[in-house]
Amino acid sequence: MPKVIGTHSGHFHCDEALAVWMLKQTKEFNGASLVRTRDSEKLAECNVVVDVGGVYDPAEHKYDHHQRGFAETFDDKHATKLSSAGLVYKHFGREVIANLLHKAETAEDVETIYQKTYNDFVESLDANDNGISAYPNTLTPLFKESPTSLANRVAQKNPSWNQKLTDPEVDEQFVSASDMAGSELAAFVAGMANAWLPARSLVVDALEKRDQVHSSGRVIALERACPWKEHLMDLEKERGLEGDKSILYVLYPESAPEGNWRIQCVPTRPQGFENRKSLPESWRGYRDQELSQISAINDCIFVHAGGFIGGNKSRHGAYEMARLAVEM
Repeated sequence: MPKVIGTHSGHFHCDEALAVWMLKQTKEFNGASLVRTRDSEKLAECNVVVDVGGVYDPAEHKYDHHQRGFAETFDDKHATKLSSAGLVYKHFGREVIANLLHKAETAEDVETIYQKTYNDFVESLDANDNGISAYPNTLTPLFKESPTSLANRVAQKNPSWNQKLTDPEVDEQFVSASDMAGSELAAFVAGMANAWLPARSLVVDALEKRDQVHSSGRVIALERACPWKEHLMDLEKERGLEGDKSILYVLYPESAPEGNWRIQCVPTRPQGFENRKSLPESWRGYRDQELSQISAINDCIFVHAGGFIGGNKSRHGAYEMARLAVEM
């Protein structure tokens, strides 16, 4: 007989919606039916229970996080308490990733994406469900967070306060929310496998050739535009390229190597706008011939007023911008 996944009825959140979807991607629970209830006798008949019941016991397939004293985290490197999404991901995530990528669980890519997906996708859902802020409560946010996060969009699948739906209708909304959360996780994993991970090899190659770009070893040139910031910073740590050995500028073509090129400053952190060394102040906000005259570099296109990126019509011109910027 098909197995049964149990979770609570009523108002739902993103964590159990995603947890249910992930369980359905596993060999053990593929094709399982879903029961949403708070009846303990009905839950006892389920093969796996998430986000209800007050018990965390993976041996019994019970994955709740609301009970007093619960403090489980993804591993000893993380401090965020897990929600039902994190609990299910911790125990089944490798299998889910492997199935999505059609690879063995032991494949190196699976482990890399398993770790990355928790850090960049699942952990924020754990924090949201457990009421953990992304910043200290002593700070006032500079802007209001967008209501379009996955957790918020799942929440919007619930009936509004003045809307009357039957229990079966709410269950249908839950299934819709679960499918939405799962499709976004699947798309995220596909992006990691098809775009993010292959970019690492391009950054590795550029780092190995950095001395050919500038004698300081602090400028790299990518053969193609790709997501490089996180890879670069991870590789720098792995190779001890810190302090005065860290990379200052990255060069890359806008589309084809024979076309326009960009020079971009390496930020102090992947998500920030503060640079290790910004492009010269005297270049900022100028374009085309005026910028070429100021910089004494032919074929300049622009330098952003913020000083974090610029452009030139050739690789050599972008290199010249980097050379002068390093030396100024």
